[in-house]
Amino acid sequence: MQKFECTLCGYIYDPALVGPDTPDQDGAFEDVSENWVCPLCGAGKEDFEVYED
Repeated sequence: MQKFECTLCGYIYDPALVGPDTPDQDGAFEDVSENWVCPLCGAGKEDFEVYED
C-alpha cells in the first residue's frame, strides 16, 4: 500500500503502521473517511499527496 504525505506539515500516513498505537490511521488511505484529518495539523485528505520514498 502507498504512503501519503501531508503537504502542509509533512506527516506521513503509512498504512503499514496501522494498529492500536496509531488510532489516527485506518488502513488504506483511499478507505479512510472523507472527514479524516491529519493528526498533526488538522489538514484534510485533499492536502495529502502520494509519498515517494
